[in-house]
Amino acid sequence: MRKLDRGSVASPPCLAGYRHGRHTWDNVDAADKAAVRAALDEMQGRRCAYCEGDLDALGQHIEHFRRKHVFPHLTFAWVNLYWSCDQRDSCGRHKDHDAGPYNPDDLLDPCVDDPDRFFRFRSDGTIDVRPDLSASDARRARETLRVFNLDPGHGRLRSMRRRALEAYCARETGILEALEGFTPEDRRTIISEELASTSGEPFSTIVRHFFEDVI
Repeated sequence: MRKLDRGSVASPPCLAGYRHGRHTWDNVDAADKAAVRAALDEMQGRRCAYCEGDLDALGQHIEHFRRKHVFPHLTFAWVNLYWSCDQRDSCGRHKDHDAGPYNPDDLLDPCVDDPDRFFRFRSDGTIDVRPDLSASDARRARETLRVFNLDPGHGRLRSMRRRALEAYCARETGILEALEGFTPEDRRTIISEELASTSGEPFSTIVRHFFEDVI
């Protein structure tokens, strides 16, 4: 999960044509759903809002952050829509079908909260809750991991994140050793350039956190 900027993308005009109480999500036609996906693509890239996986590889669906049958007035609200992968064992599908009871106020919203403040992605693919959080924030972090099933002990996401970092390190062999020869200021500049070059790739947060102790 990474921070997203909804303010950088205008709400799809087509959403204004639908009204809670008069329409349901099933009434949204294919062209309008395509317009919503295009806006979400502009905001997220073709990566899941929650796990950061490649939507072309994992499948996709338009996700209601707050479930539309519980919060029907948010069915057509732009602020409630994300692009999620379509994997049943994680992300939007898991939240809606397998997570069990939860308080939606406990979930981190990637357009409101900065996940970097709550999580540390480790090089082995696991996710730690940062130790300096308040009790309330630590609970929200743990509940977000649970409800979206982002760090299951034997799940595919850990290995997918680990492989993404391994692929980066294979491309940039010896980068940590090379950075030791630079001043701290130059090191930060080089790392910033590296992170910019990978920011659009699936699972880019693990690469960013890989450099966290170096900056």
